[in-house]
Amino acid sequence: MAQTLHVHKNDTVIVTAGNAAGKQGKVLKVFPEAKQVIIENVNIIKRHTRPSQKNPQGGIVQKEGPIRASNVMVVCPKCSKPTRVGHTHVSDATSGKKRTMRVCKQCSEMF
Repeated sequence: MAQTLHVHKNDTVIVTAGNAAGKQGKVLKVFPEAKQVIIENVNIIKRHTRPSQKNPQGGIVQKEGPIRASNVMVVCPKCSKPTRVGHTHVSDATSGKKRTMRVCKQCSEMF
């Protein structure tokens, strides 16, 4: 069973390790079973493709490659700093059910 990651789709993250260290971007896709994420304009790889109906020209295509989720930190939307993510339980006013919200460890803002 795949474990939940601290990174979600559409989060702004900063890369902390590897060749792309220091780069910032938006998470496009999350692979929880492999513990990897794809980040916009980070870890660009080149793929040589044959001509096909979808791509009649063929040639070299550049796209984003996956990065380990442990090598990225979420950027807090309020304080704009890379932060560790905590969790808290908040009761929903309309349904009365408890929801798990993520919390910035630096400014205690829920997101």
